[in-house]
Amino acid sequence: MARMSYISSVERYHEYEHVIHSLLESILMSIEDGLTKERDTRYLIKQYPFLELQYCLNAEGLQQGNNVCFKRAYSKKLGESGNQQDLSERPYFLNAKTSDRVCFTDPYISIATNHLCISAIKPINNQHYLVVDVSLTQLIEFVMGDTARANMSPYFKAGYGIIVACLFCLVLFLLNIVFNDIYALLTHVDTSSDPLEPFSIIIYITLALAVFDLGKTILEEEILMHKDIFRHSSTRRTITRFISTVLIAISIEALLTMFKAALGQSEYLMPAIAMMLAVVGLLIALAIYVYLGAKAETLLMRARLKQKSSK
Repeated sequence: MARMSYISSVERYHEYEHVIHSLLESILMSIEDGLTKERDTRYLIKQYPFLELQYCLNAEGLQQGNNVCFKRAYSKKLGESGNQQDLSERPYFLNAKTSDRVCFTDPYISIATNHLCISAIKPINNQHYLVVDVSLTQLIEFVMGDTARANMSPYFKAGYGIIVACLFCLVLFLLNIVFNDIYALLTHVDTSSDPLEPFSIIIYITLALAVFDLGKTILEEEILMHKDIFRHSSTRRTITRFISTVLIAISIEALLTMFKAALGQSEYLMPAIAMMLAVVGLLIALAIYVYLGAKAETLLMRARLKQKSSK
């Protein structure tokens, strides 16, 4: 549930490059037309939350005035600095000097904010250059209409964290039962005891393993891992891991039930067969889902490549 990784951000940037450039050109035109007052800066922040820095360069590449910082978290650090900074060797400035159009950088890590960003530079009367730095990840979320979900991501992660903590507590509870049963089994040896008694320990271990795998999957998929929910492969991977966890639990339980039937308790035979058939059905369904999902994603990627080549 985390925000996009750098790789996903760069891939999405190249996918929506034309739209992103058009949006940044319109923002630069608005700033050039006089949106520099404090109230107008607040308007830009509200409308375009991906903006980070704005500054102006002269014909020699020297910054004119301090940075205009759109991010409150960086305003103290960056808002009162930058005046007369020499940026004449920056690639975007060198490109802008040889062009009368808006120039854009490739994605890079900003020294100022340590975020993945791009810069747009617009020549003004061949004497000055207006530069805007934007957060690439937030810009892509804005273009894709994903800003609200991304802002809620920390709360989603907190909810998943609570669920994972509860699952791990349940694992500890099950393991406590297992250790107590093992201790009782070793310290109270009785030759007349039920030979199937150890199977209850195995059942608890199996349940603990299944619950632990479920918690581990949620922790990795929804909290720790950068996940692009717009890609079918990410959703398919998550579903595959959950189904695999269920398959392992059912398979072990079916095997234990089959052992009980083999030891003389014939009433467990039909439930064991039913669970084995359920495992086979889930495997077949999972194989069909993975195959069709991968095929659909391949066709979608081909369609996108064909659309790009036609342009």
